[in-house]
Amino acid sequence: MARTGTDSRRERWKGHRETRRAEFVEAAIRAVARLGPDVGMDDIAAEAGVSKPVLYRHFTDKTDLYLAVGRRGTAMLLDRLAPALSQDGPIRARLRTIVDGYLAVVEEHPNLYRFVVRGPVERGAEEALVSAALARILGDHLRAVGVAADGTEPVAHALVGMLRNAADWWLDRRSMSRTSLAEHLTAIIWHAVDGLLRAAGLDADPDARVPAVPA
Repeated sequence: MARTGTDSRRERWKGHRETRRAEFVEAAIRAVARLGPDVGMDDIAAEAGVSKPVLYRHFTDKTDLYLAVGRRGTAMLLDRLAPALSQDGPIRARLRTIVDGYLAVVEEHPNLYRFVVRGPVERGAEEALVSAALARILGDHLRAVGVAADGTEPVAHALVGMLRNAADWWLDRRSMSRTSLAEHLTAIIWHAVDGLLRAAGLDADPDARVPAVPA
């Protein structure tokens, strides 16, 4: 069926709307970085150089915009975790990539992290993303040594809770370097994995190369 002029206009408007939404999300991220996680719609509109009613023409309400900011922050985090998921290597090194990637986002975007994790809208995407990444790496390793990987998901969620709490503490205190904290947390996570393997009668090498399993 041939496209009508109305269809073409609708597609152009849809593309324009998506572009503007993305621009407003980036403006919101800049406002959060500059003013803190309690930023308001007036602040975001000022950062974007528009009036507040213009924002509401592209987002149904404040929650819609805040959720879009949260999704963008989660995407930034995924970019940092991707190497641990896509590359083969020793499990301990892959775990450290996840831990350091998480802490890097916290260090580079502290107010955005606070907004996503502690912000005014309830969100779980960030925690679910890191848990899924960790569960996948643990599953890769367990399968490689012949152990059932059924229990990796709850273990991963427990470990991510620890990682988030440690990141919150570090963000508030900054009493140690990111490198030192990443090493400490990686060691704790590895010892948890090692405990699971020992319970199965295995003595695993943290430096043994483990292939990444395609998602």
